[in-house]
Formats: sequence, structure tokens, C-alpha cells
Amino acid sequence: MGEGMVDLSVVVVSWNVSELLQQCIESIRRTQGALNVEVIVVDNASTDDTVATVRERFPDVCLIANEENRGFPAANNQGIAVAEGRHVFLLNPDTKVLDDSLERLVDYLDQHQRVGIVGPQLLTGKGEVQSSRRRFPTLATAIFESTWLQSMAPEGVLDHYYVRDRPGDEVQEVDWLYGAALMARREAVDEVGPLDEGFFMYSEELDWCRRFVEAGWRVVYLPEAQVVHYGGKSSDQVVAARHIHFQTSKVRYFRKYHGAFVSELLRVYLLLSYAWQWLLEGAKWLLGHKRSLRKERLAAYAAVLRSGLRGGSDRL
Repeated sequence: MGEGMVDLSVVVVSWNVSELLQQCIESIRRTQGALNVEVIVVDNASTDDTVATVRERFPDVCLIANEENRGFPAANNQGIAVAEGRHVFLLNPDTKVLDDSLERLVDYLDQHQRVGIVGPQLLTGKGEVQSSRRRFPTLATAIFESTWLQSMAPEGVLDHYYVRDRPGDEVQEVDWLYGAALMARREAVDEVGPLDEGFFMYSEELDWCRRFVEAGWRVVYLPEAQVVHYGGKSSDQVVAARHIHFQTSKVRYFRKYHGAFVSELLRVYLLLSYAWQWLLEGAKWLLGHKRSLRKERLAAYAAVLRSGLRGGSDRL
């Protein structure tokens, strides 16, 4: 880290994605320009060579090596706690920063004092724009989004949620942004507080952005800054856990902002939908259709049903 004030602290939480993490750090160093940038890696008990590799290849990186997987929000909070930058950039390890995007994001925060969070345009590995702008979810959104009924959603429900009524190439204020790359003003973070550790993963950025908005800060999408997001490389390793954490976090969010009755309705509905999917997959397995795939899905859905989607939902 250079002398003088730190402009930007980049916090990267990693779990068993050593190669991607290395590419991510390299892209930060390659694109930081005139900014004084510190990189903080918080490793959530990876079993690959992540910790040793970061120590060897990037000795200037601040490395926090957890002995257990503390979850995404808690690990980010560890990084935020030691960050010295005027702004903090929460960045997934399966990303690559492009061109002068870091400088553009920092400049935007510096020039717009009531903006608490700014996020870049996310691109897929193929260079296509990835959906990252969101409005706050309604119960209708929760019923259809990321469930087996998504393709049957009434026209407009998901279009509204995904902000499809506004072009993806213009600067715009939004309710919240997908958490693969979020830059926050340190002053605003100190006011709003850290990420809610009751979420193990998923919905934590939704909750955080909502708290920023409720405190009077603006959340802005800045497409002139771009980050490639390869997506889901850590969670892909644990399919059942991904389903459980995603839906449990959804239930927890609705309990936090819409009350216990609504969240309980949602929890029961989601469990019934997984029970139905388990029955369908079982029927397909009995018919001998792609049995290895059916077996994997049966196990994942059974794990969801056993969880009751209760983990974390009562820690408010």
C-alpha cells in the first residue's frame, strides 16, 4: 500500500476459487490507475491453495484467513472493519475489473455526495450485459422469482423487479444492486452499519441497500464502469446449500420488512413448491429419465425440505 490517504479498499471474500481470485486481484492492480488502493482478501476456510497462493503471489494484500466458513456478510464485515479507504468496494472473487472502472466509480462517489452506493454494469464471461438492477421485491416477486413458477409469472411482475422498463446503458438511481460489485461511501457505511450477518449468503446486499435508502442515501447504477462477473463459482460447489441459503434468506428478508405472517406464508409456499418438485423428480427417476441428474435433484430438494427454511430467519 502506498503512502497517503487510501482512496479505495477492495474487499474480496473467497471460498475455494483460487484461480479466479488471482485473476481478480490482477485485474484490480492492472486497472487502479492513479488511485491509492488496498486489497483485503477474507478467505472463508478454503480447502484449496488460496491462502498460500495469496501470501506468496500478493504479499501486499491484507489477508484474513478464517478457520471456518463464516458466511458472506460476516466475512465482508471483517474486511470492512480493517479497511482504511474513503470508499469500500465489495467485489466477488469470480470477477474481472475492466479499464478505468475503479476510477470512474470513485469519481462518481466523490462528485455526488448523497450517493451511498454505486455499482458498475456487470458483464458475463461472454461479454453480454448481466442483469444487476433491481426494485425492492413484493410478495408477488418472491412467489415467482427463482422458483419453478418463474416462467408462469404474470406479465410485468418480473419486468418491474428487474427494471426492464429502463435501458441498461444509462446512469440511474435504483432500489438495489446485485452484490457482485458494490462500492460504498465509507461515511455512509459508518452511518448505516455493516452487512446483516443473519444472512449467511444471498439477500444481504438487498437488505444493505434498503437500509442505505431508508437512511436517505442514494443507490446508483453506473454503466460506464464495467466488471465481468463469471457467476456462482463458489455456490456451484454446494447445490443443496445454495437452494437452502437462497430461499432461507428470502424468507428472512420478508420477515424483517413485511412481518412474521407474510414471511411464514412465503416459507410454507416455498416448502410446498420444493415438495412438488421432489415428487416430479421422483417420478422421472422411476421412469428412468436421466437418473443421475434426478438423483442429484432429489437429494437437493430433500435437503431443502429437511431444513424447513428456518435457518437464520429467527435471528432478527
